[in-house]
Parts: sequence; structure tokens; C-alpha cells
Amino acid sequence: MLPKLAENKQEISAGSLEVAGHALVLLPASKTLPDVPGSAELKAALKRRDMKINALAKSPLAVQLPGGTLAAFAMLKGDASVFDTHEQLRKALALLMAEHPKALTLAVSGDEAFRARAAEAAVYVVLVNAVPLPSRKSKTDAVLKTIRLFGHKSADGFARAQALAEGNLLTRSLTVQGPDELTPGVYRKRIKALAKQYGWTVEEFAFDKLKKMGAGAFCAVAQGSPARDAAIVRIRYKGKAAKAAPVAFVGKGICFDTGGHNLKPAKYMQGMHEDMNGSAVVLGILAAASKLKLPVALEGWVALAENHISPQAYRQNEVVTALNGTTIEVVHTDAEGRMVLADTLTLASKARPALIADFATLTGSMHYALGCRMSGVFATSSALAHQASRAATASGERVVVFPYPEDYDSNLESTVADVKQCSMEGEADHILAARFLSRFVGDTPWLHMDLSGHSCKGGLGAVMSDTNGFGVAWGMALLDGLKA
Repeated sequence: MLPKLAENKQEISAGSLEVAGHALVLLPASKTLPDVPGSAELKAALKRRDMKINALAKSPLAVQLPGGTLAAFAMLKGDASVFDTHEQLRKALALLMAEHPKALTLAVSGDEAFRARAAEAAVYVVLVNAVPLPSRKSKTDAVLKTIRLFGHKSADGFARAQALAEGNLLTRSLTVQGPDELTPGVYRKRIKALAKQYGWTVEEFAFDKLKKMGAGAFCAVAQGSPARDAAIVRIRYKGKAAKAAPVAFVGKGICFDTGGHNLKPAKYMQGMHEDMNGSAVVLGILAAASKLKLPVALEGWVALAENHISPQAYRQNEVVTALNGTTIEVVHTDAEGRMVLADTLTLASKARPALIADFATLTGSMHYALGCRMSGVFATSSALAHQASRAATASGERVVVFPYPEDYDSNLESTVADVKQCSMEGEADHILAARFLSRFVGDTPWLHMDLSGHSCKGGLGAVMSDTNGFGVAWGMALLDGLKA
């Protein structure tokens, strides 16, 4: 549960700040320090470090006030990007959260427009980091329960910031759970519980049903698990007054990836319980949209399975037939994500949505291309590519749009099937994966996000944890752009 938020339009007093315990004070970037509570102590700390006032726009500083309060001061540039603003706020907040406060005071100073922007961003950054992720440690730290904001009062109680934080937290909470905690079967039960909470409808396509339907690509991956609990799950949300065709969000949900017969070495198998992150992003977007009661129709399609090594697991050189009739030559069993997505995208496209956007921790080559601070996107049109970029700018979750021209298909030509699953050479695999997946969306407008930025050591943007929920805020900004 997110902490309680109390707002006060009045500026904070010196007395209130000194007894706050932990406080974050936000100022507009300037070469001079305004007269705010704690300014004397801040000036002394800056002088001791031989720092100028405007250095606070790059490096927040924490000082202890006479009453014992630890106050972190930061300056925010008016022309800074959303990402840079979130990064600055995250760094400032980290100075306070290291002490695991139960209550936190926020104070914004400056003109009215600055206060509104700073308060919205700060409330989101605090909320998204307020709740610890699931852990089985025997000793847990104190949880932030109360946030007091001075200097601005919102018209709606920061509804959007709260919804985005809730969706992001759901995504991260699911993603970090170990493979013994979140199996496909457990995940399906969790989705049903979320459906009751948010008012969704759920339809499951279990393994046996998919086998009868001819979803050979999905079943090839899922058949290696003795549990037979794999499924493609369809989740539907329809807001009031929603009239347009739905937007479909599709997510890869491999709850653990051994690599199959092409077994991963230990270094690359570590963390493979997070290979279901794309599906968790889909659920996070649906949760945020439901919380805000957006007047849109959304569908979530999540492919839940495990990629096991077993006598039943699929093998190289097999040829399987996907749900849309495409025959696929298996080249590498660790390219399982595109296999489960193939049939899931086919199902999503059959429902005739206005747009499909899929999320997947799909290729190592995207990580090599971008590192962990951005994610890569592919789009079926330049207009969609621009919408993806605008959503990145608005949300602070940065993306790079990649081309995927048809001549790359020559790398996927097979002598025994319609298409190879991948190339053994591994060159430009992020592009080849997009070319492969494009065969399963039909004529539906399509965005594909390869989530290279889903985990970044030390946090990314607004989020302090390594697993950062990348894609939830972007997806919500994308929906905003589609409504505009």
C-alpha cells in the first residue's frame, strides 16, 4: 500500500522543517539561494565543501538542521527533461531513504508554475520508491507511511502520480519474485486476484487448449516443463464511454529461462526469473489505467511459461507450426521469447485491436546496443515511431527507435520451413527478432519494445531499485498520445 499523502499549499516554516525528521526541499535552479528554512545550514555546508549554490542542480546535498532533521536540498532546472528531473530527485531522495524514514516532508519553493511541476515529479518519485519490494529476509526495514507536502496543493490529490506509482510497484513486485514463488500456475492465480481488484475480465488459453488450436510455437517452449501450467492469458479492461477499438498490450512471461537444450552458463542464467518482466509491464499499465478509470478499452495478452531443459523440451532443427500456419525451423532453444510471443501476437491480432504494443526482455544484442539505461523500440510506421518517442520524452523512460528493413529477412531464410526462428550467427539479433515477430501481427499497427532497460544497477530515472519497471510510465504516456 502506498503511503498517505497530505498536501498544504502554504510554504513550510522553519519550525515545521526542523521537527520533520526527514525533509526534501526543492528549489528552482539559480545562482542565488532563496530565503528558505535551513538556508543558513545549507550555506555553511556548501562553504565547507567549496561548492557554489548552483551546484545543487547537479549534486543534491543533505544537511542536519538544529532540531535533528536531515534535510536534502536540490535544485531543478526548468528546461530539464523528465528523465533528468527524475534522476535528480532520485539522487536527492536516496540521501534520506538510506535511513528508512517512516515519515517524509516535501517542500517546494519558487513561482507557482515551478511548484506545480516540481511537486508532481517529486510526489511520483517518492511514491514509487516508498514501498519495499518483496523479500524473504528475516529482518525488514521500516516502511514510509506518511508524506507531507508543503508549497503546492493539487486539484486531484496527484491521482496520476499515485496510479503510475501503483502500476510500477506491481510490475517490480512481480518481477523480483523468485522462480519458486512465481511459477506460471501461481502467476495465473495472481492475475485472477488482480482482476477482482481492478474489475478486469480474464480468459485463459491453457496448454492443452493451445495444443488443440495449433499454437505450436508457444507449446514447443512450454512442453519442456513437467508442470503443464503454461498458458496465454487475456485480460480486458473497458473504461466508461470507451468506444474505439481496444489497444492491446502483449507481454513475454517466461517465469524462468534455462535456455533449454542450449543451456545458459551460470553467469547468464542468473536473474532469469525476471524474464517475465514484459508480462509484468502489461499488468502494471492495466493497473495504472484502471486506477485512473481511463475512458479507453485495453486488452492485455501475457504468455506465461518456463523454458526448461528436459526430455520433452524442444530441440534444434525441429520444425513447428505456429498458430497462423507459419512453419518455423528451431535454430536455438534460448530464443524462446519470440516463439511464445509469435502465437500470442497472433491471438491479439485476431481480436482486431487498433494497436498492438508488446514488451519483452528479448535479446542480448539490444543490451549490447544500448546498455541498460534505455530500451529499443520498433514500429510499423513513422507516425507510430514518433508517438513512441514522444511517449518516452513525456514519461522519462527513454527509448531508441530502430529500423527493421525487409532485406534482413535473408538471414532468416530456411531450407525446411517458412522461416528460421533466429540466426546462429547472432548478428543484429534484435532486428532479426523484430522481423520474425512482424510475421504474426498481420496488418495491425504494431510497436515492439525490447526491454534492455528493465534492470539497471543502482536504479534508473525515478526508481531506486535495480529492477525499475521500465515501460509502465511509457505505456501510459503512449495512451495519452493516442487520445490526443
